[in-house]
Amino acid sequence: MDKVLVIDDNPGIISALELLLSLHRIETVSALTPQAGLQTLREQPDINLVIQDMNFTADTTSGEEGRELFFAIRDISPDLPVILLTAWTQLEMAVELVKAGAADYLGKPWDDNKLIATVKNLLELNDLQQRQRQSQQQSLAARERLQQNFDLQGIVYRSDAMQKLLEMATQVARSEVPVLITGPNGAGKEKIADILQANSSLREGPYIKVNVGALPEELMEAELFGAEPGAYTGAGNRTRQGRFEAADGGTLFLDEIGELSASGQVKLLRVLQTGEFQRLGSSETRRVRVRVISATNANLPALIEKGRFRQDLFYRLNVIELQLPPLCDRPDDILPLGRSFLGEGKQLGPDAQQMLVRYHWPGNVRELQNTMQRASVLSQSDTIDAQTLALPVQEKASRPDISFEPSRELLERTLADCDGVIAQAARELGLSRQALYRRLEKYGIPY
Repeated sequence: MDKVLVIDDNPGIISALELLLSLHRIETVSALTPQAGLQTLREQPDINLVIQDMNFTADTTSGEEGRELFFAIRDISPDLPVILLTAWTQLEMAVELVKAGAADYLGKPWDDNKLIATVKNLLELNDLQQRQRQSQQQSLAARERLQQNFDLQGIVYRSDAMQKLLEMATQVARSEVPVLITGPNGAGKEKIADILQANSSLREGPYIKVNVGALPEELMEAELFGAEPGAYTGAGNRTRQGRFEAADGGTLFLDEIGELSASGQVKLLRVLQTGEFQRLGSSETRRVRVRVISATNANLPALIEKGRFRQDLFYRLNVIELQLPPLCDRPDDILPLGRSFLGEGKQLGPDAQQMLVRYHWPGNVRELQNTMQRASVLSQSDTIDAQTLALPVQEKASRPDISFEPSRELLERTLADCDGVIAQAARELGLSRQALYRRLEKYGIPY
């Protein structure tokens, strides 16, 4: 049951509020003085909301006592919602305190329906915020555990999506089974491969990277499996060692695996099945111990249907699949990543932060890195503004469903999309204007 603390020097008001709240299954505790109210708050940390008067001394109407009480409550419990009970003479003071973080104010005599609606909304919001804080604390603890126990290669992230991906990556890294990393171009697939290798049992062995898509088709097999002298036009008179031989006892990362030729797919399948292969132009069978990590931005099942990729090879490569989401699907990572790419002594201004979170990032992390590096060079001050970012204008994206307390980044992005119009932003977020104002004040977001 929710618990509300009422602090008022009028026993009649306390009794009326106790009766009204009890009808809605809300427990009430009360205090007649600010000192007693603060003591109750210290002794009962399970209080969910405070309703406080603005004056406690006879013939006093300034509201100064209520102001002092409000800030004393803030010192004890900074996030506890507080409703101010005001007379018309304290209205200006109440508005000042709302800007300072008070949840709401109600005039005396109050409207019962409005008071109950306000109390219920604030209790629900407080519960959501507590759950969000708990979730954030759990996420932070999980990130710290991961960083302490594994080599994450300096990866920067904050989103739950990346946390889950990295937890899975570090779990499968210990095994030598093939791993397929899927995701759009520029999302950071190579960084995930680096993390897999750094935490594998073969981390002391060679780590060879091959961009299959950058290899000419006529040289692809020779590059991967090696070639004997004269095996192909231009081969020369020297034996060519392939990447599999070079990676023996370690890890081979094959990026853009969907570009591998048909004959190359056959040979790769054999290596994965038996650990054996033959150099181009040779009948000698060679054996290697290589852990294969592959990556692609292509839809391999669709390529299989078109006959351009072997289904049996796909199953061999896809023993474990790690799906890396695009940057636009993990907005919590945008600002931390952006700051990590800035030059020394540079910082992001508020308008630049809003633009970064608002932008869709079709080029993903690579585009973000290039944008930050360019802005660092071009900016003539230590603070980078939106104009220096010079991001292209995009059509407004549809707002995500709000099933939880909106983050700072989402508030900034929505406000920017709505050109600073509070009423429109509130509708987009499913909040009242007053509720949106409270959140903007909480995060210090200008409006």
